[in-house]
Amino acid sequence: MRQVLVTGATGFTGGHLARKLIQKGYAVTCLAREGRETGELEKFGCRVVRGDLTRPDTLNTAVRGVHTVYHVAALYREENVSRRLFWDVNVGGTRSLLEASLEAGVKRFVHCSTVGVQGEILNPPATEEAPYNPGDHYQESKMEGERLALDCCRMKGLSVVVFRPVGIYGPGDKRFLKLFRYVKFGMFGSGEVLYHLTYIDDLTDGILLTGTVPGIEGHIFTLAGDRYTTLNELFRTIAEVLDVPPSTRHYPVWPVYAAGAMCEWVCKPFRVPPPIYRRRVDFFIKDRAFDIGKARSMLGYQPRIDLRTGIARTAEWYKQQGMLK
Repeated sequence: MRQVLVTGATGFTGGHLARKLIQKGYAVTCLAREGRETGELEKFGCRVVRGDLTRPDTLNTAVRGVHTVYHVAALYREENVSRRLFWDVNVGGTRSLLEASLEAGVKRFVHCSTVGVQGEILNPPATEEAPYNPGDHYQESKMEGERLALDCCRMKGLSVVVFRPVGIYGPGDKRFLKLFRYVKFGMFGSGEVLYHLTYIDDLTDGILLTGTVPGIEGHIFTLAGDRYTTLNELFRTIAEVLDVPPSTRHYPVWPVYAAGAMCEWVCKPFRVPPPIYRRRVDFFIKDRAFDIGKARSMLGYQPRIDLRTGIARTAEWYKQQGMLK
């Protein structure tokens, strides 16, 4: 049984990846911080090692005897998180794990980045060669973590592959719950902005390929769904699945954007999460569409879950959890 390590396995993507690897016959170790619930992972067959990316001394046990590291853990976009903390986890933590992996003789290091390192897509769909253009501290820290991983490949010979996921969704994830709840009330802006979603099973299939396909060291792969869509089409699809009349109302964006800026300014000194913030409004005004041709040709990546099927499965899970009342 090939030994692999998954960081971030207590999260949505990392947890799905760990379970898929076990189903494929791998021996999976999961790195988890003290206090994080790991009962389900252990029940499924994962070996849990307690450690922290910001504490390099806790990583050696996790990487010992490991063939492939899937580094999914990150400090995600949260309000009122300092730039330093993003750097400590997403940059410093990545550096420490790379160094521990080199010392342990890891054969491949798969690094999870984000399409956010490219910021707003000016000429969609974007390929992996589109320039870096991060728009906030989170995206900047992920860009630096990605660069560190690629430099380690070029300069130290570690077999590193980087993947950038796009709009991850599916049963178990709550990030897109607001779209399902409020689809009947309309949207901000024209709705002609492009958006790209990736169903979780397709994403983990792609991640597994980045860890197993030979000869792809030093490459970056965008992993996304089969096609992108407009927000208007996305909202119509959600409405059809929920069997509610699709709203045709469109509200102006800029008053909400201005309100978000004011809320951030007022709440920041008190370290209180603002009820509205500008980053959420970006969803309605910035294109997010990507070309997955490189992943198709070099990895054999082929998304299987079409948008309507994925939306229907996600909606069903929300209903089972009583989230769509």
